[in-house]
Order: sequence, then structure tokens, then C-alpha cells
Amino acid sequence: MDLLRAVLQPSINEEIRAIFNKYMKFFQTAAINVRDNVGEEVDPEQLIQETCRSCLEQAKLLFSDGKKVIPRLPHEQAVPKVIAVIWDPSRLTETTTFVLGSRANKALGMGGTRGRLYIKHPHLFKYAADPQDKHWLTEQQHMRAIGGKMAYLLIEEDIRDLAASEDYRDSVDLRLEELKPFIPPAWMTEKMQKHMETLRRGGDVPPPEDPPEP
Repeated sequence: MDLLRAVLQPSINEEIRAIFNKYMKFFQTAAINVRDNVGEEVDPEQLIQETCRSCLEQAKLLFSDGKKVIPRLPHEQAVPKVIAVIWDPSRLTETTTFVLGSRANKALGMGGTRGRLYIKHPHLFKYAADPQDKHWLTEQQHMRAIGGKMAYLLIEEDIRDLAASEDYRDSVDLRLEELKPFIPPAWMTEKMQKHMETLRRGGDVPPPEDPPEP
């Protein structure tokens, strides 16, 4: 059987490539959107390659014989169980600590490609800071002024839970000291609660807009 597979593999590869080419425009659009929202340090091609590999991994499940099921990643197994808790606005209180998305990415060993964190863990709650939020963050020296670029806030507890999972806990690239958590003012936490509730109900939240230049 393996000899037959080796003979047919080139043709199979070409057909698989043709299938991916059919959907490539969607991947490209999504990857470019991530770069535009997160920053120029995001490599769209790298995101596309990772997405394609993920598709191939998921396709293996089509050929499970029911006895030896291909194991899912630990973070994928946990999502259905914890999603209701993660997206519960009541967990955001005046003492809840947050971290910048860029710092969370570094802490988990993903380097400068911040978009990877959001693609790999789409169940995470993230909040796009608006101009008022970014002004406070800059004023308190939690981040540098970034103009019109997006700045995401994530819940510190969620990132530490990820760091303790099988995906990351043994990684030599884990750098939790990079998190630099902080407690935002009450008015910002309230906005994040409303944002979480809107998303939880399936509503659309408009992206934050910077004020027009004078």
C-alpha cells in the first residue's frame, strides 16, 4: 500500500494544492486584515502557511477508523468547557488585571507576530482599545504612542492559563515576565464588559476610530 501511495502522492499533492488555491483569496484577505489591524510586524504569508497546515491537520479526522482517533490539541479540547466562563462579563471586576496583546504574544514565545495568538486561540476575549483607552495606556506608560495602529487588551488570567497548558508550559520560549499586567480604570473596565456582552450575544461591535486630525 505504501508503494502505491508513493506512486500516487505527486498527483494527490497537485489536487490538494488546487483545492487550497481555490480558497487562497480568502486566506490572503484575512491575513492582510490581521496585518492592517495589528501592525506591519505581522507576516501575512506566515499566517497563511500556518492556516493551511492547520487545515491539513483537521482533514486527518476524516480518515479516523473510530478506534484510533487523532488527538486534538489541548487548547482545542478545553474551549467548549471554558468558553462560557471566559465570556462572562461578571468576571471583569475593578481588580481584574489585563495585559497588552503584544506582550502576551511575547510571553507565550510567539515573537513579534502578534496575529498568531489571536488565530491560534480565537476563543480568547480581546478588546480593541479606542483613542481614550490608548491615551490612558500611553499616559500610564503601559505602551508607547502608536497612532492609528490597533492595541488589544487581554485578561491576564487567560494568558496564564494558556501558559500552564500542555501547549506552552514546557516551552523554553515562555517569558511570563513580559506580561506586565495592570488594572485599568473603572470606566475602561465597564466598556470592556459591554463589549464582551455584545460579542457574547452575537452582535457586531464597530472597530474603534481615532479622532480626525485637526
